[in-house]
Parts: sequence; structure tokens; C-alpha cells
Amino acid sequence: MTDLQSIAGGIGKKPYYQDSSTVIYCADNREILSLIPEKSIDLVLTDPPYGVNGGSGTKGLERSNKHNYNTFNDTPENIILEIIPRFRQALGICQRAILTPGSLVCNSYPQPDSIGSLIQWATASMQKWGRCDSQPIFYYGRDPRVGITISFCSFDSKTFDKINGFPCPKPLSVWQKLLLKWSLDGDLILDPFLGSGTTAVAAKKLGRKCIGIEIEEKYCEIAAKRLSQSVMSLEIPQAEKHEGIAPMLMPDKE
Repeated sequence: MTDLQSIAGGIGKKPYYQDSSTVIYCADNREILSLIPEKSIDLVLTDPPYGVNGGSGTKGLERSNKHNYNTFNDTPENIILEIIPRFRQALGICQRAILTPGSLVCNSYPQPDSIGSLIQWATASMQKWGRCDSQPIFYYGRDPRVGITISFCSFDSKTFDKINGFPCPKPLSVWQKLLLKWSLDGDLILDPFLGSGTTAVAAKKLGRKCIGIEIEEKYCEIAAKRLSQSVMSLEIPQAEKHEGIAPMLMPDKE
């Protein structure tokens, strides 16, 4: 485990937001990632852009028209040129990583060590063969609890993503489950595509430390507001209060 404050001190950049468990940088993640020592991050947990802008579906058009990034055109081509190299850079400084890559360009990401799925029954998004009701979860590195428990890699969410001004927020309960299963108490978490701050909020609630990087100030503002209202909680989601093998699809009770 690496001390958050020592890493932040080594980065030497003024954070957009900081508290005892979290540091957020409003910056180009390539710059910040280059200042973090190799293998000093316990877990990268991130949900980068998917390349949906310019799509023909209602959800894709809505995102393109109302929620486009100021600094990035979210097309499949730009995911390959801009996002995937940054994720590779993040892989070089972490022990393990969890990525939700979306479906459009997932085959262009580095080969994961394991693959799961996030089943989202409440999704409103569409794809060519119907609802976009699942997406892959890519796992890199070694499970920190290997040999102690056996974990299934897929999750089931029945809740809508909460609208908070970000185009594609992930359910907080799902992110808490991912953190509980593949990080340890006190681990240092990195999200190089922080968005509205779900990774940082989940980490704070579960007693982990987090570094978040987000280039869009409007999303940093949302994340900072969420974190300032969040308190650390030792309550474990109901689906995690067990030992041994977990059910493959873990219903979201929220």
C-alpha cells in the first residue's frame, strides 16, 4: 500500500479537490500519470468514454448533442488514438486494473486476464440488435484475494444510473461491489477518467484512498460536490456479506 499524500507530493500539482482520502486533479491525465511512480497504485478502476458520439440511436444522439466533452470528440477513432494509449499508460503504474470499455471498440484494448459482464436491466440505450443491456468488464493483473475466496466476475444492476450532469454515470452500488471484491482495506485507487467521481465516492465510503484525474472542469465540480457531501461508511452492501463463492449475478437492491 502506498501513502496518498506522498504520491500527491511527488506529483507536485495543485489539486482541484483534496481531503484526507481523495485527491482530484483537473488536468490532462497523460501529464499526471507520467508523475506517478511505477506500480505505486494498487488498483485502477475506470470507466472511460466509449466512442458513442455520432451514433444513430436516441441515447447516442442525446449524448452527442447535450453532453459532449469540451476537449474531446467521443468517436471510436478517437478512443483508439487517444483513450487506449492513456489506459496503457495507467496499466504501467498499477498492480491491477478493472475497466468497463463499452462495446464499440473493446477489442482494441489490451488483452485482459479475465472478463466479466455488467448486466443492466434498466438501461435505456439501444444497439443494432436491441437493448444495450450488458457491457464487458475487463480485469488485469492478479486478484488480491486469490486462494482465499472464489469470486465470480459478473454483476447485475436493476437501477437506473442517477442523472447528475455527467453523460454516463455508473451506479455507485456496482462500483462499491467492484472495490470490495478486488481491493483491500487502505488500498490506493486511481481513476484516470474520473468523470463525475463515482470511483472516488465509492473508495471514500469503503475506506480506500483515491486519486482521480478529469480534464473537464464541469465534471470535476460535480465530483468535488459529491465528495464534500460523502462520509466514510463501514457498512458492507448486502450482496457482499458472505464468504466463499458468490452468486454469478449479484442483484442490486437499491
